[in-house]
Amino acid sequence: MRKDIIIEKLVIGGEKMNKSELARQYDCCWRTIDRRRNPEKYKKEKKRRIYTSKLDEFKNIIDEKIESQNIPATGIYFLLKNKYGYTGKYGIVNKYVSSKKENIISNLTIRFETIKGYQSQVDWKEKLKLHDTKGNEYIISIFLIVLGNSRYKYIELTFNQTQPTLFRCLINAFKYFGGTTEEILFDNMKTIVDQVKSNYTEVVINGKAMQFSKDAGFKIVTCRPYRPRTKGKVETLAKIMNRLKAYDYEFENIDELILTVDQLKQELNYEEKSQAINELPIKLFDKEKEYLKPVNYKILENYCLPEKTYKVSNESMITYHGIKYSVPIQYVGKSIYVLEEDNVIHLYYNKFLICSYQKNLKWRYNYKENDYIDILKHSSFNTKTDDEINEYIKKNLYSLDGINIERDERNDRRIK
Repeated sequence: MRKDIIIEKLVIGGEKMNKSELARQYDCCWRTIDRRRNPEKYKKEKKRRIYTSKLDEFKNIIDEKIESQNIPATGIYFLLKNKYGYTGKYGIVNKYVSSKKENIISNLTIRFETIKGYQSQVDWKEKLKLHDTKGNEYIISIFLIVLGNSRYKYIELTFNQTQPTLFRCLINAFKYFGGTTEEILFDNMKTIVDQVKSNYTEVVINGKAMQFSKDAGFKIVTCRPYRPRTKGKVETLAKIMNRLKAYDYEFENIDELILTVDQLKQELNYEEKSQAINELPIKLFDKEKEYLKPVNYKILENYCLPEKTYKVSNESMITYHGIKYSVPIQYVGKSIYVLEEDNVIHLYYNKFLICSYQKNLKWRYNYKENDYIDILKHSSFNTKTDDEINEYIKKNLYSLDGINIERDERNDRRIK
C-alpha cells in the first residue's frame, strides 16, 4: 500500500500518535503528518497578480468616445496624447478600442442602440405578388437596408435578387446615404454566402461579394442561422413592406408602382417616427451621416457592367471577335471577362486584370511571350530548356504571318 494512503488512514482515521514518531516510522517530515491532521492550518490564500496599464486611467474617456461618437482608434490616441498626457503606445489603445467595439456589436440583440456609422442591415422582401388596374400580375422584390443608429432607410423595387442586382442596389443606397457604414449585416443569402456556418463548418463568403465589400470599404457580417433578432431592425422594415399589398389592383403600370415605393421610403424617413427610437429617422441621420465612410463609386460601377465571358480553350486562348488572345495556362477551362476601351482589350478573371492587348485586326493569334513559353513547356516542348524554347521563338515564330508575340509585365491590379 502506498505510504501516503497509510498516513491518511492513521491521521484522518482518528488514531492519536506522536507526529515525530509517525514521521520516523514512515520516513517523512513531521510537517507532512501535521498537514494531513490540520489541513486548514496550511491553507494559503492565492494572491492574484494585479496587472496595470498606462491606459487604465483613460478608459472612461475612451468608452465615452466609442459609444457616443464611434471615434476611430487613431483619433482617440492623439486626443489622449495631446490633451490628457497619455504616454503609452498606440498599439495598446488600438487593441482596447477594437475589443470594446467587438463587445458592443456582439451584444446587438440585447443593446438598444448601435453606435453611429458602425452598422447597417440588409435584407429582401421577397416575391410580393401585385396586380395593376388591368389585372396584369407583377412579382416583385424590395431591397431593404437600414442604418443601425438612426433607422434611416433605403428601399428599392427589383424584379430579381441576383448578385448584380444586389450590388446595384447597394451602390444606390450608398449614394442615397452619402457613404457606407463600417460593416453591413446580411442574412445567409446565396449572393453573399457560399457556405453557411454550422457546428462543423465556418461561414464562407462569396469571393466576388468579398471583393465588392473591400472596394466599397465595409466589412461583411453574417447573422447566425435561425437568429432573426440579430437583424431585427431590417426584419421590422420587411414587415412594413406589407403596406404595399394595399395597392393591389390600384396602380396603372410598373412606373407608378416604383413611384409608390419611393414615396413610402420618404414617408418612413421624414414623416413617421421610428417606434424603436421615438424619433424621425432624418433627425438622427443628420448626425449619423457624418460618420459614414466615403465610397469610390467609379470602382463599384464595374460590378454592374453587363458581363460577357469567354471560356479559355485548351490552347490557353480565348477567341474575341474572331481574334485569339493568350492568357496564363492556369486559366484553361475558366471563363474570362473582356472589357474593351480606347482600342485596348483588357482580360479579367473575377474582377482582376490578367493582361491587356492593343486592339489590332492584323494579327489573328496574339500571345504574351510568357504565356507562349508556358504553353510550349506543357506541350511538345516539355523536354526543352528555356534557352532552346527562346531560340525557337526567335528563329521561327516572329517571322510567321498572323502571329503576334508581345513581351508583357504580369498584372495583378484590380479592375477599375
